Amino acid sequence: MRILLINDYASLDGGAEIALFALRDGLRARGHDARLFATTAGLNGAGSHADYRCFGTKSSFRTLVQSVNPTAYWALKRTLEKFKPDVIHVSLFLTQLSPLILPLLQQYPALYNAVWYRAICPTGTKCLPDGRDCERRAGVICLHSGCISWRDAPPIMLQFALWRRWQGAFRRVVANSLWVADRLEAEGLGPVSVIRHGVPIREARPKLQSPPTVLFVGRLVQVKGVDLLLRAFALVLKHIPEARLLIAGDGPERTSLTELARNLEIGEALVFLGHVPHAAVDRLLDAAWVQSVPSRWAEPFGIVAAEAMMAGVAVIASRSGGLTEIVRDADTGFLTTPGEVAPLANALARLLGDRELAERMGGSARQRALAEFGEPLYIERFVAQYEQMFAGSENGKS
Repeated sequence: MRILLINDYASLDGGAEIALFALRDGLRARGHDARLFATTAGLNGAGSHADYRCFGTKSSFRTLVQSVNPTAYWALKRTLEKFKPDVIHVSLFLTQLSPLILPLLQQYPALYNAVWYRAICPTGTKCLPDGRDCERRAGVICLHSGCISWRDAPPIMLQFALWRRWQGAFRRVVANSLWVADRLEAEGLGPVSVIRHGVPIREARPKLQSPPTVLFVGRLVQVKGVDLLLRAFALVLKHIPEARLLIAGDGPERTSLTELARNLEIGEALVFLGHVPHAAVDRLLDAAWVQSVPSRWAEPFGIVAAEAMMAGVAVIASRSGGLTEIVRDADTGFLTTPGEVAPLANALARLLGDRELAERMGGSARQRALAEFGEPLYIERFVAQYEQMFAGSENGKS
């Protein structure tokens, strides 16, 4: 089967891209001809992982490009004429590739894989600037709420108008969690089925060794809640002074977080590792007693949690979004109230102060990951979707 994957980006910068490249490679390993169409945005001089490319940018012109990108239309038109796919799978979309490409998909069995909230929210977070969940339909309210600027409002409103006009080009919509599916359906997109992200199957981490270590992996941005983790860890250190915290990632909050750590006087117990290549995260997980995912926003899925569980590491995550579908409270880790320090500190102290509990929860986490989040299962579920769509197309059905 010829499968064209379409994505805004072709660089290994985020969980959505990592999952998509794993899907492409897995499809190829099963004998399918799977190829990727993406923009040139965000490549930073590195080689592109895309088979077909069109223009993209992260400059101040991005808002205009993601709303009306004629180069994407013509490049995709040539790609479709050349490749002649049996099925099209669109993943991360609307931050570079504009709705202008949608009319081209109408004659193909096309699937939209919603991996966050961008189809119903211009920021992709469904989160207001003050951190509260947004329950309003995207429109002028986004401007009045301070989520978008006056400069960006006209092209974004155009984008949503075109998206709503042509979203019928997709014959199926698949979300990466029930949480995302429910929110898409609540705003009229659907019906939506669910295929959760898969992660590579790996060996379990070694037996836990001292010092008791917390690991965070992700971008250093406000919605990820790293400041909450630092404050919680400072409380833990009062009772478990040998504890250590590793922060793997970089971002705009790095300077303020470094200053916060200095004010909390936890510098010697904390290491900012900066950006860590995805392939090197496994080594960090081998030393971790617990992975912390203290997100303020409702994570659509939480791939770092699934990766930690696959390694046999217990996870402490916010009780919100797709994370609640990954972590089983008091079994594979703990779920804590988003935005609150004390519950996070208490959960960290329980695991860092009890090696046997951390081992037991890590073992349960691994068993759940093997049963639910293995990459082979993820790929097989999408192959089943493609086969059904292709068969329906051959039979003249949608």
